[in-house]
Amino acid sequence: MPDQSITQARTPGSEAREPGSGGGRGVSRRALLGTAGATGLVLGAAGGAVGYTAAPAQATPLTSVGSGRAMFHGKHQPGITEGLQARGHLAAFDLMPGAGRKEAAALLRRWSAAAERLMAGEAAPHGDTGVARDSGPSSLTVTFGFGHSFFARTGLDKQRPAALDPLPDFSADRLDKARSDGDLWVQIGADDALVAFHALRAIQKETGGAARVRWQMNGFNRSPGATAHPMTARNLMGQLDGTRNPKPAEPDFDRRIFVPGDGQPAWMAGGSYAVVRRIRMLLDDWEKLSLPAQEAVVGRRKADGAPLSGGAETTPMDLEKADAKGEYVVPLNAHARISRPDQNGGAAMLRRPFSFHDGFDADGVPDAGLLFVCWQADPLRGFVPVQRKLDRGDALSRYLRHEASGLFAVPGGAAEGEYVGQRLLEG
Repeated sequence: MPDQSITQARTPGSEAREPGSGGGRGVSRRALLGTAGATGLVLGAAGGAVGYTAAPAQATPLTSVGSGRAMFHGKHQPGITEGLQARGHLAAFDLMPGAGRKEAAALLRRWSAAAERLMAGEAAPHGDTGVARDSGPSSLTVTFGFGHSFFARTGLDKQRPAALDPLPDFSADRLDKARSDGDLWVQIGADDALVAFHALRAIQKETGGAARVRWQMNGFNRSPGATAHPMTARNLMGQLDGTRNPKPAEPDFDRRIFVPGDGQPAWMAGGSYAVVRRIRMLLDDWEKLSLPAQEAVVGRRKADGAPLSGGAETTPMDLEKADAKGEYVVPLNAHARISRPDQNGGAAMLRRPFSFHDGFDADGVPDAGLLFVCWQADPLRGFVPVQRKLDRGDALSRYLRHEASGLFAVPGGAAEGEYVGQRLLEG
């Protein structure tokens, strides 16, 4: 959970959206009222950074949550630069025996068509279940990626990016191979749980005989409007989790997060690489620590996220500040110190995680933690160097267990009339 890239809270309604009525291409899930969402919504300036607009004067009313809409077509796929979403599903699929490039292309065409309709608030293209019948788009995003094994399965080995080489082993890894990797990866996020599930079910049904589910995980975040004003989210350890995430307004944001237009391979232009980790939090051990001990592990105050060196949440951390005994106020092994970009050669990544809770074991120990998802132009310069350093001495590591892992190449967004991955599969 590198602090240098921890996620920013999302202002509800701040993405590039429009009230969803189905765009005239089919029956919408809901005929949204013309005034729904007008109060309290803050729209970014044209061409501005999505998901990072100024806070509204008042909290977004819950009645407007359903009207939020993200766009399917664009330079980048949805679900990357948008802020945190209240409900999420991550799933990996493996191609069926005998399925190859032709079947994969047909599958991505079906998936893209379904995602476009669902994100517009329309019914699924085939056999809609009616689960989201009364809902608007609810900021639904659907994102698709390719795993390392996909390229051999489809005869596209020469098109596999070097950046997709398997991640190295880390000492905190306790990986379940059955819940790791996969030929194809899908990320679904929405501000309504039924809308998110509806999309997951539609995507799974559209696989037909081309692919089957390898693994699937469910996550959540704070709901829009749950706080008096937009603020950085908290994780299940109770820590503010999102203070130093890269922001689209920063001049080097695109260089760090997205593959350039002249990058290699060409089909990845405008794309990004997603590292996905199921990180279990050992909450029983964590909650036994005193508040000062927890803050020393993280390097930040629990109440407001401010660095232990003083100031407010966004105040730069003073790594040299010492107390009366001459000891650093931010311990040398504090998570926030070790994971800073300036302590890792400038390595940065954009994090959009979900919390998860999958019940309790026979002894009442919670199976809970973080579905870590981070985005970068090159994982060997983003995730890997930071995780290696955390692996060597992060005080937080003893309270975490990495139980599943995946790395996926996520191509750029589809233009009008195209499907995601078309440049790879038909190039």
